[in-house]
Amino acid sequence: MRFLGIIPARYASTRFPGKPLADLCGKSVIQHVYEQVQASVDELIVATEDSRIIDAVQKFGGRVTLTSRNHHSGTDRCYEACLKMNQIFDVVINIQGDEPFIQPQQIELLKNCFLEADTQIATLVKPIEADGDFEQTLANPNTPKVVLNNRSEALYFSRSIIPFIRGKERAEWLITHTFYKHIGLYAFRPDILKEITALPQSSLEIAESLEQLRWLQNGYRIKTAITYQETIGIDTPEDLEQAKKLIIDGSRHQ
Repeated sequence: MRFLGIIPARYASTRFPGKPLADLCGKSVIQHVYEQVQASVDELIVATEDSRIIDAVQKFGGRVTLTSRNHHSGTDRCYEACLKMNQIFDVVINIQGDEPFIQPQQIELLKNCFLEADTQIATLVKPIEADGDFEQTLANPNTPKVVLNNRSEALYFSRSIIPFIRGKERAEWLITHTFYKHIGLYAFRPDILKEITALPQSSLEIAESLEQLRWLQNGYRIKTAITYQETIGIDTPEDLEQAKKLIIDGSRHQ
């Protein structure tokens, strides 16, 4: 199978304008992401709406394409970039442009989901540690949770805690049940990507502000693979400082 990796990178981020170009220990955030995943796909391209990102990606030798400023999601931007490739791919992988610590093994997990011919969409989930901080993990609305069926397909995603554990104190929930948080990497069959980008927003998507609920609500299946590696997204300048500390600490221990 041939895999196309697309990294949507928008300059006009509300919480952190210019985030893809922010300096992270001598390289831009987008360069870190690009170099982490480049060897894992057959073709890799950054999809952006801004000429500054185009210049930066070309400067480090990456491939990039200009896309519309009017897209409402990274998925829509991915579809436009896919069309511009004018090549045939079996799977398109939407790689978050603000997660510089993404691991090649996580891309491989996504790719392996498509060894099953009926996989339409795939994504990653991570078990929430039983000894984790309840408020920072399970109760955090910025950490979407997901419940799975016996085929490792997503039943539902929510910013709320799912499932509710009846008859147990909250302090016991994490040791009573395995909860999963969603890791926002997606992979699609190209025909499915075309279909889902044509769908109008759904009521569940609007309620939770989670795009993937539009797909579930319209009957699409989302295969999941379990990763035990943490990914750290950069949404704010404070997140960037934390990422710098991780890189510096990691280099010290090498």
